Amino acid sequence: MPDPQYLAGSRPARAGPSPRVRRRRRAIGAVLVIGLLVGAVVLSRSSGPTVRPVTGHGHQVTTTVPATVPVGAGPLAAGSQPDVLPGAVLIADEDNNRLLMVDPQGRITWQFPQPGDLRPGEQFRLPDDAFFTPDGKQIIATEEEFSVISLIDIASRRIVWRYGGPGMPGSGPNQVSNPDDAIVLPDGFVLTADIKNCRLLLIAPGQHQPYRVIGTTTSACLHRPPARWGSPNGAFPMANGHYLVTEINGDWADEMDLSGHLYWSVHPPGVRYPSDTNEISDDVYLTVDYSVPGAIETFDRAGRLLWRYSPTGPDALHTPSLALPLPNGDIICNDDADHRVIVVDPRTDRIVWQYGVTGVAGAQPGLLDNPDGIDLAPPYSDLIVHAAMMGLPGSPR
Repeated sequence: MPDPQYLAGSRPARAGPSPRVRRRRRAIGAVLVIGLLVGAVVLSRSSGPTVRPVTGHGHQVTTTVPATVPVGAGPLAAGSQPDVLPGAVLIADEDNNRLLMVDPQGRITWQFPQPGDLRPGEQFRLPDDAFFTPDGKQIIATEEEFSVISLIDIASRRIVWRYGGPGMPGSGPNQVSNPDDAIVLPDGFVLTADIKNCRLLLIAPGQHQPYRVIGTTTSACLHRPPARWGSPNGAFPMANGHYLVTEINGDWADEMDLSGHLYWSVHPPGVRYPSDTNEISDDVYLTVDYSVPGAIETFDRAGRLLWRYSPTGPDALHTPSLALPLPNGDIICNDDADHRVIVVDPRTDRIVWQYGVTGVAGAQPGLLDNPDGIDLAPPYSDLIVHAAMMGLPGSPR
């Protein structure tokens, strides 16, 4: 996700992102009793306006996501409603160096890497985002602070392609510096935000040099798109074939196409640190405020606030970095420094599902450590939902 620079205190100068500041809430004590999850939250549902996600218009998907579910109840927060989710959730559990698939009951159904998955000498570190490919057969993960993008084949459990030198940031061919939110297009091209190089990269299938660089490669990240970008931290597909870019420096959301043409820019209202803005429906956009306290909100391209979730007290958000719409109109969000993934009902402003114990980091079932990315299992994953509409290199839109 983003390269956080605006946590406690005043903001630094906007010359470029500073080193990541980690907020850890480690448990004190020898034993964590998973049954002592977050106290019961009121999870009643009521009728009201519903935010609808974009649909894929009949796009066919072949998926290899494992269907086997372990026996036994999963560890969810008290009062969680599994039926709010359409299927499993993919979680980039960054500080545990792993990807997890968790079903609606909170049971881990798949994990990478497990013993034998990595080749000798291969490392998988600090995955901050992960998304299913449009065919549902692979997962692309950005290991942001490890300076590499990895494509993982689900069936073989192998890393089948990498871009970047693991642990070696740079700006030359096959180099990135804090890559974020890489996505695979239906034709196999990869689009990624390259935060500290202040640019977006388009990479041809299997290649190790950019097919197209959108923006000037520099360490001085400024909002002058498309020539320069203010620390871009995501580029998500839109229904019209364009892409929605989020810039940390200056707090911007921008619509562009893959040629780099800019259509509009807007400040998400009231957001101090925007992260991973994406489209819910025509002129309705979803973003999070990666701040303390944090927020989830929707807005339009005129910058009007449509809905905002920014609770105080025990439900307060602490540096959330990504929110996505669910088919039922709810919003799923990873709340990084609170070590949890939550579903919020925007009709009632209540948490209706939670995996992870608020404020407690760990690796045991039911615990997470700085979860920094999410996706839904096929056919509800973000790139599958958008596959039929995604703009491609050289396409007219």
